[in-house]
Amino acid sequence: MANKWFKLICKSSELQLLGTLNGGQSFRWKTCVQEGKDVWIGVFSDKVWILRQENDCIFYKVFGDTEGPQHNENNYNDILRNYFQLNLNLEEYYSEWSKSDKYFENAAKQFYGIRILKQDVIENIFSFICSSNNHISRISGMVEKLAKFYGKEICELNGEKYYSFPKVESLAQKSVEANLRTNGFGYRAKYISKSAELIVNEGGDQWVKCLLEMKYEEAKKTLMLLTGIGAKVADCICLMSLGHLQAIPVDTHIYQIAKRLYLPKLVENKTVTEKVYKEIGDHFRMLYGPLAGWAHTVLFCADLKKFQETPDTKEVSGNKKKKLKSKK
Repeated sequence: MANKWFKLICKSSELQLLGTLNGGQSFRWKTCVQEGKDVWIGVFSDKVWILRQENDCIFYKVFGDTEGPQHNENNYNDILRNYFQLNLNLEEYYSEWSKSDKYFENAAKQFYGIRILKQDVIENIFSFICSSNNHISRISGMVEKLAKFYGKEICELNGEKYYSFPKVESLAQKSVEANLRTNGFGYRAKYISKSAELIVNEGGDQWVKCLLEMKYEEAKKTLMLLTGIGAKVADCICLMSLGHLQAIPVDTHIYQIAKRLYLPKLVENKTVTEKVYKEIGDHFRMLYGPLAGWAHTVLFCADLKKFQETPDTKEVSGNKKKKLKSKK
């Protein structure tokens, strides 16, 4: 069963793997060529997934514990639908956001199908603690080290071992900080250790359950009690694993976008103060509504230089335009 290709029907306009998996949400996906085709390999839900997008289908393989009646195409499709939040009709929202904002309308021509992933809370928290003053390739390396050191081996593919993300109890062990410092985590080693300890001391799984039940503002404040988590990282976690789709993580990219296109008066500000942070978030929430965080992610992807006119985005953009023309 592990070597079988399964299929999930999903319009390319509703899901673009490139922008979704390579846009700084999750750090456990990588792209490569298999059987002459581009695929994505990643880890979530304690399994290794290989995804390939062709036209309006996602073809995929699943590796790991694949025994038992629950391991079938229908169940895997449900897991993928939940992970990509495919219950939400993205084309309709893109249309609404485009009417509200000409800049979004322009970005949407190339960056269609960008979805917010529904991620595991603990993995999301510690991945974004690693993101502090860091770049994506190094964050990915740190996340993989956490999985290798403290997670469980899932399987080995093509000579490479894959691991599940560790339980918070494993990250709360006394030896964690010293081990991570030795392995290049720097000051983030302390952030990870102290945050894991706090979560465990507050009940572990029960703490996570309570966090999931909180409203946006309360959840954000609770996350900021963890060592190494400020407003931006808290908003990332609220958006990507707690279901608060109105959360707007304001980083350098978003600040520059806001200053350049939406709030020119911010040119006078040299730093992003708490007041400025809130003003930017409120502006996008007013512009886009209750899913403002989702819309802002499209602008974020469009602003990242690595997405601008790469061969992949040129190709998918061209295909999209052809499809739109054919519908007229």
